[in-house]
Amino acid sequence: MSEPTYEELKAGCPSSKKKKAQAHRLAEFRVGEKGGVSVYGLGRFPVTLYYEQWIRLLDVPRIFATSSRE
Repeated sequence: MSEPTYEELKAGCPSSKKKKAQAHRLAEFRVGEKGGVSVYGLGRFPVTLYYEQWIRLLDVPRIFATSSRE
């Protein structure tokens, strides 16, 4: 296997920078028409949760904390 040329390395730089930027991108939140909050950037597809689901999800750390103390 031969080593890449300078031109090949230079041409590959923008795509690798773009991939790194996408990997370190923060999650993006959007509110839908029906009141659901969609989170983009966690995976391939957005995750949409409604108010009751957010409350249950945000209670999880508290539940773990109380169960670990027992």
